[in-house]
Amino acid sequence: MEGPNLQHRALLDTLVLTEKGARLKLLEPDTQTTLLLTVSPCKTDTVRILIDELQPIKARYRVPDVRTEEPQVEHLRVERRSEDSVTLSWSSGRHQVRVWRFPFRLEILSEDKAMVTFNSKGRLWLETLQGPPGATSHGSELQEDHTGGLWKETFRQFVDIKANGPSSIGSDLCLHGFSHVYGLPEHADGLQLRDTRDGEPYRLYNLDVFAYDLSSRLGLYGSVPLLLAHKPDRTLGVFWLNASETFVNVHYSTSDHQDGRTPPVKRRRVEPQTDVHWLSESGVIDCVVLLGPSPQQLFTQYAQLTGYQALPPLFALGYHQCRWNYADEDDVKAVDAGFDRHDIPYDVIWLDIEHTDGKRYFTWDSALFPEPAGLQLHLEKKKRKLVVISDPHIKVDPDWLLYCEARDGQHFVKNRQGQIYQGSCWPGESSYLDFTSSDTRAWYSRCFGLDKYKGSTPSLFVWNDMNEPSVFDGPEQTMPKDAVHYGGWEHRELHNLYGFYQHMATVEGLITRSGGVERPFVLSRSFFAGSQRFGAIWTGDNVASWEYLRISIPMLLSLSVAGIAFCGADVGGFVQDPEPELLVRWYQAGALQPFFRGHSAKETKRREPWLFGEDVTAAIRTVIQQRYCLLPYWYTVFHQAHTSGLPPLRPLWVEFPREQSTLTVDNQYMIGGALLACPVTEAGVQEVKVLIPGSGEVWYDVHSAKAYNGGRTLSLPVTLDTVPVFQRGGSVVCRSAECGSCTADLQQLPLSITVALDSQEAADGECYLDDGHSFRYRDNKAFCLRRFTLLSGRLLCR
Repeated sequence: MEGPNLQHRALLDTLVLTEKGARLKLLEPDTQTTLLLTVSPCKTDTVRILIDELQPIKARYRVPDVRTEEPQVEHLRVERRSEDSVTLSWSSGRHQVRVWRFPFRLEILSEDKAMVTFNSKGRLWLETLQGPPGATSHGSELQEDHTGGLWKETFRQFVDIKANGPSSIGSDLCLHGFSHVYGLPEHADGLQLRDTRDGEPYRLYNLDVFAYDLSSRLGLYGSVPLLLAHKPDRTLGVFWLNASETFVNVHYSTSDHQDGRTPPVKRRRVEPQTDVHWLSESGVIDCVVLLGPSPQQLFTQYAQLTGYQALPPLFALGYHQCRWNYADEDDVKAVDAGFDRHDIPYDVIWLDIEHTDGKRYFTWDSALFPEPAGLQLHLEKKKRKLVVISDPHIKVDPDWLLYCEARDGQHFVKNRQGQIYQGSCWPGESSYLDFTSSDTRAWYSRCFGLDKYKGSTPSLFVWNDMNEPSVFDGPEQTMPKDAVHYGGWEHRELHNLYGFYQHMATVEGLITRSGGVERPFVLSRSFFAGSQRFGAIWTGDNVASWEYLRISIPMLLSLSVAGIAFCGADVGGFVQDPEPELLVRWYQAGALQPFFRGHSAKETKRREPWLFGEDVTAAIRTVIQQRYCLLPYWYTVFHQAHTSGLPPLRPLWVEFPREQSTLTVDNQYMIGGALLACPVTEAGVQEVKVLIPGSGEVWYDVHSAKAYNGGRTLSLPVTLDTVPVFQRGGSVVCRSAECGSCTADLQQLPLSITVALDSQEAADGECYLDDGHSFRYRDNKAFCLRRFTLLSGRLLCR
């Protein structure tokens, strides 16, 4: 995984300054391979490093559609030049880039001190594409002719044939002064990334992993190749834009630095550093360094690069009730009535694959769901919604019109022989829609039209599952890497983008269905950088155990700092049956997380909240009602995510960047800037420890209003009803005065405002409101944003 050390030489005399940045050639002396390096400092305080073959035999894959727009490049000038290096600067004057000739390395400097060194250990690596011997064309028709040597790889019974030979890329970066790094979701692991010298690297490869292992660096359902490094005075990010299988090694260490200002005896000082090595199967090196310097600025820089979190419709922040599967229309109506009977608010009930006619998506089992539109109308009268599943595999059925449309419209992925690729999934033999094609996405979007999707109504929303893609009889239960997509690109190039594109197409379908008026809601299991623009994701097939409840918190924090803010974990665990105490604790945790859904497999016992006795029902009722009362605050922090990139769920170090004690905490978190939550995740405990950060700050228990001074760890007694939540002194939090039966009721209910005074007896906060469902907030500026300030005993609202 570490790769060879190749001493590339930067040909400084080829340096050209263009509107897109600085360009120069790199030469690898042993192979005489020439690469083209482009360095582009941008006005968003980011620096893009792009490396490609100078003259490839065909274009290498560059990830499209993830960047929302090309950032404006700064005008570069040569600051200093010597025989060994050239230093470039730009108008802002805060940072510089220095390129060293031999061995080639690139430094990003602040005040003439290196913050990041690209290729610090000489691990820059780019395997050049090869053409078949004697061939005049490099198209996919030649793939089957060359299966020897490195061009053929065998995994168990699967054979992977590389059309143009091995094409891996990689490089290393040294992050100077940093000893804590985060990000790289999705892994069932802690928030801070571990040193990989004691085991496997972190793998980014989207896979369907049922009941995944804990404390694992193997890839799960989605991936975001964003790494964040933090120290008290700076937060940095490294975004490695590549959608092929990727491995990341992280090494923490210290380095000696000479300081000319100190006497010779004391010249050497030790500074921490983190070395990060990226290695991807294919593509180009496209690396963006985000310079912060604060966590908030870094989140904004990343959102400017890949898009801001979509503002969800208000109902999507309510409670969702799901099961594989609710049996029929009567079952759905009975569960719906059960929530009313037990005075538990909820907004959405979900149907899994069994609602369809033989696992054919966009259909209904006519025996079980004879009147689907009537069922939706029944729910809509109570202002509630229905969500149904829509997976990317299409049952091979020549008598099914939708399959024939997809086949005849060339909407399926092909195998390397040019035939429609087939694999096994829920319906049996299936073909897989090629969402990388804009034509296929447009066709799929039209499938959600009310005229095409018979039995659907405007209150029907969508769940994309199995979209890694999951292929039961494929290598690692996914699609072969030599399958071929639109444009002739092999699946290996874009594997991690597959679910991203289905999510995109589904969202566009729901927006089009509404005439562009209504905000969609789509949950996706697979995701990539930029998926935050489309909606929500969840952590997949977890297990009903305390260990999975505990790991869900760092998993959601890792997703949040990597831009995927609308995230959650199946409450209660997808498989196995939770004991009542675990179920209550999971509801308490889920109610304090962005996406709040109870979900379970069909083999599990039914677990609607009223099936475990009145004590359990009362405890679950209480936390769901508290969630609904807090929805004005949740909606406000989602507005902040939508406009600034700040995630609703934040590790403590985001709000308290200078406090060392916060850097490794991942069992508690901030909701916005005002609330601190520490869900109970241990069985049978009577006391929990909570770090209250912020020396000199005041915190208030939201239930008792008792005040605590910050900068210490509290030991709090807890019962089954206790959920430690604190409001930060100096903040104002808006709640609903009542909970109602669903989010639609909140529009009619009065707000309550909780003012928590700081040590100066001041406080401020804001509340965002709109109609909760349309794009009028964006298109007509139809929203209300109120700022509350308490000064000298007077509460001002403006």
